[in-house]
Amino acid sequence: MLKHVAAAGSAAFLITGFVPAVAHAADGPSANPQCGNSQILVTVCASDTNSTPGSSGSPDDSKQGSSTASSSSNTPDDCTYTKLVPQPPPDNLAMQQGKRQGGKGAAYQVICPSTGRFGVVWIPDGQNQPAAPQIDPEVLARRAVDSMKLVGPKVANPKAGGRYVVGMPMWMWVDQTPTTYGPNSATAAAGGVSVTATAEVSSISWKMGDGTAAVVCNGPGTKYTPSMGKAQSPDCGHLYDKASSDETGGKFRGTATATWTVNWQVTGGPADAGQFTEVRQTQFAVDVREVQVLN
Repeated sequence: MLKHVAAAGSAAFLITGFVPAVAHAADGPSANPQCGNSQILVTVCASDTNSTPGSSGSPDDSKQGSSTASSSSNTPDDCTYTKLVPQPPPDNLAMQQGKRQGGKGAAYQVICPSTGRFGVVWIPDGQNQPAAPQIDPEVLARRAVDSMKLVGPKVANPKAGGRYVVGMPMWMWVDQTPTTYGPNSATAAAGGVSVTATAEVSSISWKMGDGTAAVVCNGPGTKYTPSMGKAQSPDCGHLYDKASSDETGGKFRGTATATWTVNWQVTGGPADAGQFTEVRQTQFAVDVREVQVLN
């Protein structure tokens, strides 16, 4: 059984490109564009100070996890390798790696349930499992993500200073910036291995603070305009059926939790790729009131 060993050491950050976020009004008609296609590009250079198989150079590596896990230690290997039929196309990274090794072997799908590892590797003929790399590419991918400085959703509505009405549909949406929604890309390198990771929010779960089930939205939400009247949001909305007057501070306390999907691949070194998720949260408060009717 094999184990990936993470590179340790200091990391220097070089921001190679940045598109600033565009500010948006919380509600009302607006033609302001959203920067959904902007990216932050970061390169992380990590020095490889410990590459001895079976040991770790950083006390934090255990928190970051390992990818195609397992070695000849007492820890059982829960990774499974399945030969791909048909084989991937020639431009696949694993196939390119095989060509460099003489083409005697095949591409296998590797799945490691304990770490969430999923990828494709090249295994030469006569070898049961791929050779153990000195650098764990998933650890480098997580270091690249750390350099992105991802944070919780940038809640545009409900507004902090807004007042809302019981029984009226509420539209929820977020502003899209590289650090709050993505897409966001970064590259980390160590020991001759370079990994590029791209992160983007795949869903946002809204807990509205009134005891109801969370609202899961698979996008940033649709911005409300007065022309919408009393219509419900087409993709991300909620309706409060009670006022927040009895809550602490007179407001419901909610949480918007973003799930980031991170796809990574080795761009320098043995062919490898994978995916994992990151979670970030933002707190918000909603002032909901009853409609006052005068006789």
